Amino acid sequence: MLYKVPLFDLNFDSEEEKAACDTIHSKWISMGPKTIEFENNFKKLIGARYSVALTNCTVALHLAMDILGIGEGDEVICPSLTFVATVNAIRYVNAKPVFCDIIGYDNLTIDPDHITRLITKRTKAIIVMHYGGFPCEMGLIMQIAQNYGLKVIEDASHSPLSVYREKKLGTIGDIGCFSFFANKNISTGEGGMLVTNNSDYYDKAILLRSHGMTSLSYERSKGHSTSYDVVALGYNYRMDDIRAAIGLVQLNKIRKDLDIRQNLRKLYISNLTHIHSIIIPFKDHNDFCSNYIFPIILKDSNSATRDLFRNKLHMHGIQTSVHYPAVHRFSIYQKYNAHLPKTEYVSDNEITLPLYSGLGKEQIEDISIIISECIQ
Repeated sequence: MLYKVPLFDLNFDSEEEKAACDTIHSKWISMGPKTIEFENNFKKLIGARYSVALTNCTVALHLAMDILGIGEGDEVICPSLTFVATVNAIRYVNAKPVFCDIIGYDNLTIDPDHITRLITKRTKAIIVMHYGGFPCEMGLIMQIAQNYGLKVIEDASHSPLSVYREKKLGTIGDIGCFSFFANKNISTGEGGMLVTNNSDYYDKAILLRSHGMTSLSYERSKGHSTSYDVVALGYNYRMDDIRAAIGLVQLNKIRKDLDIRQNLRKLYISNLTHIHSIIIPFKDHNDFCSNYIFPIILKDSNSATRDLFRNKLHMHGIQTSVHYPAVHRFSIYQKYNAHLPKTEYVSDNEITLPLYSGLGKEQIEDISIIISECIQ
């Protein structure tokens, strides 16, 4: 069906079209000057020393594991309430995911207390995911990492410009990974970015993203190099200039987009806070946030009740989603025998409501009325 209110709407217009066309007309469409410009503008925007544009966030997570020397026999503590790519990256390097519960129904980020209880002599790293753009308890997590000699990877795919104690998410841990998938705050269709403040990690990322080659075709085309060596087992994880050109336009729009989302979130909270049968996670969070999604959780519910409620919204022309099916329940990950009661309840009872900068005040009011009526 054609939804009256979709879950998401792409923030594209003629500017992105022109940027892509101009790049095509330049006759340099693979990784080149636009990619370099995109990397430079992105790192300035979030306050990182280095950034590396990549084909998507999944490969950024994979490179993070590789760069940090995580491999077979190592354990990586990770959330289960996340998109599966967060955990898949651990398996790409033959390490073991150790699933951690969330703090609670008001805060859907990874629980530092549970992290501490999961650490063993084989633990090598912690990967956090800033759910919906809301920050994990990074002060506590970084202290835990320091105490036990662990690396920290931030899955910041939801989080461009989100802030934790005046620092942008993605710049606090050893490596941060961002997504530019079609439905993200910054979109290039497909795309990702790895950021770090460590020059050695940056050098490794640059080398590994392009086959372990010592020079790139763009450099050779400009006469900066006439040959290359291959010094590491690398990958083809490069972003192309067409997507980077689109990304540059998106960077110019992001602050306005996030300001609008911030106001829409406040409007949702104002309209829904009287409904006592739902929980609004992060309701009292006041720091600047990307507000990638707007989740609600049904109280005293189960997955069947949640799905019935979603269907009622569907019949009213309102598209919803679930963020996320718990990763540890997927067939491929059940062998790790995780028991995460808070994650499991949220996975069964969370509903993601529409949120995008083109959403109108009247639409949010209508959605809120329909929720109030359908939940009775």
